[in-house]
Amino acid sequence: MREIAVFGGTSHPALTAEICAHLAAPQRPVRLKRFANDCLEVQLQSNCRERDVFLIQSLVRPVQEHLIELLLMADAARGASAARVTAVIPHYAYGRSDKKDAPRISIGGRLIADLLVTAGVNRVLTLNLHSPQVHGFFSVPVDHLHALRELAGHFRARDLSRAVVVSPDLGYAKSAAAFARRLGLPVAAGAKERISDTEVRITAIIGDVAGRDVIVLDDEISRGTTVFELLDRLREEEARSVAVACTHGLFADNSLDKLAATDVTQIVCTNTAPLDADHPKLTVLSVAPALAEAIQRIHNGESVSSLFDH
Repeated sequence: MREIAVFGGTSHPALTAEICAHLAAPQRPVRLKRFANDCLEVQLQSNCRERDVFLIQSLVRPVQEHLIELLLMADAARGASAARVTAVIPHYAYGRSDKKDAPRISIGGRLIADLLVTAGVNRVLTLNLHSPQVHGFFSVPVDHLHALRELAGHFRARDLSRAVVVSPDLGYAKSAAAFARRLGLPVAAGAKERISDTEVRITAIIGDVAGRDVIVLDDEISRGTTVFELLDRLREEEARSVAVACTHGLFADNSLDKLAATDVTQIVCTNTAPLDADHPKLTVLSVAPALAEAIQRIHNGESVSSLFDH
């Protein structure tokens, strides 16, 4: 395998630049052209022939625009005789579309996986899929990473003598338990029922949170519907303090300001999605070193999962 060739889409140029800095590899130029009929054309402006090509593109707003751009980049790399094309997708937006839970609806997570492979992607590197089973939708290898190491490293600097980790629902309890083990803490979970995209109900918290410093851990925060419902239950249970942590801080519909206006002490996320907003309560951790190390290991044919052994 020849040298690494890293190309970045337009969704998160700051993260691409940081990954390239950690790799000590140049970021190869990409030309994106929009025609009068609103169609896109992508040109990879560096040699790809027999290179190990990595395309970095987070599927964030506008998701469909960035998805098409990634598909065109993959097609261009394949057409340029790349030895291998790896899509590095820090946030895979369609990870929520994992099942048919109503009549006549699409399963977007599987469809997007098929589109990526059809476009020429040979491998996928992603971070914290909302539904782990989406991993199985791909017919090519997937390196599915997490950010528990970065998040746990941040909270180790705090006094954790009275802390407890709380998962918003039982579906994320396994990851919350793994995070809690890294910190030597107990874990609790909310009994959650999703009513609609904008409404959830948490009827109880399974575990002891009374008088304790709670660290709420979730995979992503978009509107914050679940977190706000959980905060109500934690107040009823008389938690002493609440910090909120997630991997993907999307913060749609002004949810960051709304969350910061509550009594939470701290909001922690990673930089899988670009964040224009800023707030004294917000801390953004970088996953660029982890992604760069994973890229290097993929290129060298080394184990990626061993990066995240605890």
